[in-house]
Amino acid sequence: MAHPTTAPDGADVGARTVRRVSTRILPIVGLLYVFNYMDRANIGYAQLGMEHQLAITAAVFGTAAAIFFLAYVVFEIPSNMIMKRVGARLWLARIAISWGLVTAVTGFVHDVTQLYIARILLGVAEAGLFPGLLLYMTLWFRSRERGRAIAALALAQPIAMIIGSLTGGLILDHVHWFGLSSWRWVFILQGVPAVALGVIVLFYLPDVPSRARFLTPAEKKWLEEEIAGEYVPEEKTGPLEELRVIRDPKVLYLAAANFFAACGLYGFTFFLPQIVKQMDPSYSATNIGFLGAIPFLVGAVGMLLVARSSDRTGERRGHVIALMLLAALGLFGTIQFRHSPVPALTCLSMVAIGVLGYMAPYWALASRLLSRERTAVGLAAINSIAALGGFFGPYVIGKNATADNVTIGLYFPIACLVVCAVMLAFLRVPRTARETGR
Repeated sequence: MAHPTTAPDGADVGARTVRRVSTRILPIVGLLYVFNYMDRANIGYAQLGMEHQLAITAAVFGTAAAIFFLAYVVFEIPSNMIMKRVGARLWLARIAISWGLVTAVTGFVHDVTQLYIARILLGVAEAGLFPGLLLYMTLWFRSRERGRAIAALALAQPIAMIIGSLTGGLILDHVHWFGLSSWRWVFILQGVPAVALGVIVLFYLPDVPSRARFLTPAEKKWLEEEIAGEYVPEEKTGPLEELRVIRDPKVLYLAAANFFAACGLYGFTFFLPQIVKQMDPSYSATNIGFLGAIPFLVGAVGMLLVARSSDRTGERRGHVIALMLLAALGLFGTIQFRHSPVPALTCLSMVAIGVLGYMAPYWALASRLLSRERTAVGLAAINSIAALGGFFGPYVIGKNATADNVTIGLYFPIACLVVCAVMLAFLRVPRTARETGR
């Protein structure tokens, strides 16, 4: 259908452009993060099968889950710097293809050492995806829509865990093809789709609005002018100058707060299957998968409601603080009701709302506080430092867990979530009329 030759007014151009960008960009970006998070966390369900075959204790599992983040942290900032230079399409495709291959190969490990190596390689392969996607969003969405756009991206986490929970349990109980153990197929069957998605990204994801064939010239011009108007002019800087952003007190403070939030998020994510199993040891892997999906379903709904509220009011910090405290309360309740399925699942759902819902207002806040030339390295620095929480959360929980009580290790992430809330309470956040949409 031909595009109109007359220039419609700015409001019509803006509304149509936002709608077209959302329907074209968000599905591809969302799928990337769905498979990314699912392949990162599927070890939680694979553990139910490989626990005896590879002689994996709770402490070893915690280390295997956590060690991923050490390599992830090292390569996070360089990855975003490379993406800024080579373009999102090529670099995001490379990330997806490489992590998919590593995930599938993990299905063929034969001892704990090989498992550790595979997890380190997965961290190298995945490094830079999430901050890269956040950076990509700043090229396509204004600050007033960014909260909901990031929420759509963050929604990939509960979707990934729902799909991972349902398919992980079913694979463990029913897939034993070609003489391979079912836990191996968890990695193989959840890794291969990421490779295919990487090829799709290579051909269908535009780098910037000016190269988007699905936008008219008027729409491209409007979008680039709107986004450029939200930032101070960008100065040309070299790699060393860009890295100085890491020393920015604002970046370090945001990273430290997110570190404590990540301890709660990843501790919850990786150990959820064991927590559900502890409710009733007679549960099958399929039962655990279906029950484990419930908190993420609730968390997904909560995430959308939180993002809508945060974007409508323009308030970010207060939302994050409330969500951190809700998650801490949920973890405490999980400890108290660990052998009572209904109360425990209710508390786990509270945790899911908190640790998933905080991401949209938090990252909208972080991107608002950084100038444009600092966004690429700044977001990567915040996420990479915070990713250390992904190491300490599972590691500490695993070290403190016992064979019959996984939840004893949850006091650590509870404390971390409270610290995050307190830190953000002291964060100064400028408010602008443009941010609130007024």
